[in-house]
Amino acid sequence: MASTVGVIFSSINEENVPELTKVRSIGSIPYGGRYRLVDFALSNMVNSGITTVGMITKNNYQSLMDHLGSGKDWDLARKQGGLILLPPYSDDSEILYKNRLEALKGATAFLRKATEDFVVLADSDAVYKLDYSKVIAAHIENNADITLVYHEHEVKKSHYYMTFDTANDGRIISIDINPVAGGMQKNYINVMVARTSFLVRLIQDAIQHGYTSFGKDILSPGVKNLKIYGYKFDGYYKAISSLNEYFDANMDLLDKNVRQEIFGDRDVYTKVNDSSPAKFTESAKVKNSLISDGCLIEGTVENCILYRGVKVGKGSVVKNCIIMTDNIVGENCKLSFVVSDKNSVIRDGRVLAGCEVQPYFINKGSLI
Repeated sequence: MASTVGVIFSSINEENVPELTKVRSIGSIPYGGRYRLVDFALSNMVNSGITTVGMITKNNYQSLMDHLGSGKDWDLARKQGGLILLPPYSDDSEILYKNRLEALKGATAFLRKATEDFVVLADSDAVYKLDYSKVIAAHIENNADITLVYHEHEVKKSHYYMTFDTANDGRIISIDINPVAGGMQKNYINVMVARTSFLVRLIQDAIQHGYTSFGKDILSPGVKNLKIYGYKFDGYYKAISSLNEYFDANMDLLDKNVRQEIFGDRDVYTKVNDSSPAKFTESAKVKNSLISDGCLIEGTVENCILYRGVKVGKGSVVKNCIIMTDNIVGENCKLSFVVSDKNSVIRDGRVLAGCEVQPYFINKGSLI
């Protein structure tokens, strides 16, 4: 593994899921009963041998800081390197960044101090498992300036996305940003590899020219004079670009094959919380669900993901739902296709329902 430093964007694209990012960064969105989205990019880096990681913050990052702590759960509590939280502005500005390029400008000082030869940039709004060392090896073999990781899947139009075409040798020959065409495309998954010194020069050049977009001003025109290569990722990949996609990504975990691909082989690390085992009373009926520690189930739960400390009362039927930490579902309730944020209370007899393409969302700390 070549010496590599990592940079993770914890708040990029958070406008895509406003329901969940009102009170947190997108990286700290809960997932799968016990994880946060940032765990995947961070675990990928640690499992790839990257021991210095800069985490670029922005708004509402208190929950992110609480989750990450000193980085010990990822073996990143180190005297040299480790996990470093980067402020959302540069040394010479107190204005929050507005886009990826401005965020990188703010991280320039961190990159200049880095002694590692290569840098991996990754977002924290997707669920996937990738060995970054293989991407770096391909980057070195191609003698590339930039390597962009892509995944082939159906284009789903969101606020911003990038597709590209590659030659037979993998070199990218064209980049399209928010293309009109749909269907199967080579979609950039916001994982990039470059030499650290090259990226710093690229950022400095962008500052001098007054560029505002990393994709439109640097990558897209760069295919003409830079050696930009694509690296194909074939594994499970789910970007969280809407509440519906968040719902789907969680529900995918009810498929044992998806669970095996995500959590088998290499570990996904997260903050460890000690709590009592889940308790199921005689009246409880549970089918095809993930139930976390500390839950108390007295009713019926089917095709659901329940986070820590959830209580489901007698006579209640909860189906196809995502119920986050410390929710209380009263007695004789009926919930279907509901996403309930943390610390909410659903009183006795309530009937709440959404659908597969539009789940019913309950804000954090709500009383229904």
